[in-house]
Amino acid sequence: MTFEDQIITAAVVQKLEGRGYNDDILPKQTSERTMGARNFFTLWMGSVHNVPNYNAVAGFLFPVAGGLVLGLPPMGVMLAVALAGAIVTAFMVSNGVAGSKYGIPFAICLRSTYGNLGAKLPGFLRGCVAAIGWFAVQTYLGSKALYIILVRLFPAFADIAPGVDILGISVPGLVAFMVFWLANVAIGIGGGSVLNKFTAILSPLIYVLVIGMTVWAVGAAGGMEGILSYQVVTTGAVNPVFAYFVIFSSVLAVWAAPGASVSDFTRDATSTRAQAKGQAFGLVVGYVVFAICSVIIMVGGSIHDGVQYLDILELIGNWSSSPAVIFAMLCFLLSTISTNATGNVIPAALQLSALLPDRIDYRRGILIASLVSVAILPWKLMEGGGIATFLNTIGAVLGPVAGCMMANFYLVRRQRLDLNQLYMNPAADNTGNPYFGLKKSAYAATLMALILCLLGHFIPALSSLSNISWFVGFLSAAILYVLLERLERKV
Repeated sequence: MTFEDQIITAAVVQKLEGRGYNDDILPKQTSERTMGARNFFTLWMGSVHNVPNYNAVAGFLFPVAGGLVLGLPPMGVMLAVALAGAIVTAFMVSNGVAGSKYGIPFAICLRSTYGNLGAKLPGFLRGCVAAIGWFAVQTYLGSKALYIILVRLFPAFADIAPGVDILGISVPGLVAFMVFWLANVAIGIGGGSVLNKFTAILSPLIYVLVIGMTVWAVGAAGGMEGILSYQVVTTGAVNPVFAYFVIFSSVLAVWAAPGASVSDFTRDATSTRAQAKGQAFGLVVGYVVFAICSVIIMVGGSIHDGVQYLDILELIGNWSSSPAVIFAMLCFLLSTISTNATGNVIPAALQLSALLPDRIDYRRGILIASLVSVAILPWKLMEGGGIATFLNTIGAVLGPVAGCMMANFYLVRRQRLDLNQLYMNPAADNTGNPYFGLKKSAYAATLMALILCLLGHFIPALSSLSNISWFVGFLSAAILYVLLERLERKV
């Protein structure tokens, strides 16, 4: 991996701007990039500690109705999650190099792989379907924490309009959702500069909470021995080696969307070295702490109350101390906002801007994405395990996309991109431009990898492929893309 960055000057940007591209899509000038290693260090550290991640760890530890029983002991889950964090780190750093080297956003990185027309579908899947859907779900989960805070502060809040549901949600629940939704929209409109300040405040708070909860859980369980020796009585657990890969794939699926579009952030890096160091330290430290603390908290709390908690908010909500509950819920609220901004609402806005650059700028993209996130009724999406199906599908789709992107940048393009051709003039004859039109090899590789990922849902003997769909999709798409590219060049 090279750490030599291309100098993007004002003259380069002005030349490309004259072709009709808006500021959100144009490459970032080297002199305008403001995110150093420290910014990237704090960017993801707080995002690791969010409600869905804690609930996922609970799913690894305890049997879930209709789910895959892993049968790993607490120490095994800790190790698997920490190792998964290292894999996530390698993915995020490597896929961020194109952004930090050339200052280009995800939409243009996609163009280098799929062509200017071909980039629209994978861009829509990540920036609109995955980002908006995940934004909606995160906002709903965060609003549940806000609801608990409001009820603790004002018990009568829970009794507003009793028995009245609006589109499947209670009136107090809808109020909490809309208030929290507005907070997320405000941070999203503020963009990267506001987010940097926000995460700098959040990271210390979330770690104070997590360490405090860990100490409490150890005491509540009667010591570490009880936590580490905790056994779940199961039958038919999967092979331990395969269980590790299931956890790896599950953690990577959570990062499938932000990992695919990480160039939306690394394009603002002061250098490739800065984003590599910042992301590496932030994610590795974040995941080691998370792996240890999340298992201790979920197991310790379950031992203390005699209930296998699958929801971190339910565990906290049963504490007797209202100040402790309010502080914990507030920290998770802030973490959810950080995760939403970095992984969902900002990428959605940028991708909408890329799809219709002459009509939608960044702020309009934020508003459109935010409104759609309400319209899809995320509280209904969460019913009956629908969210798990949604996320597994998105992981299966974006794994192949990421595989093609990285194979293209490292193995086909050898980390060399031509901005003059990437930002093609729509009024000119682009015949012969390697980025023009639809890249058949990338589409064929993505489609074949996607089919392979989904076969397990229809052929029981291949169900293991679907359980590690991100790995299967990423590796198969990357290999197929390189083979098809070489075959195409020989023809």
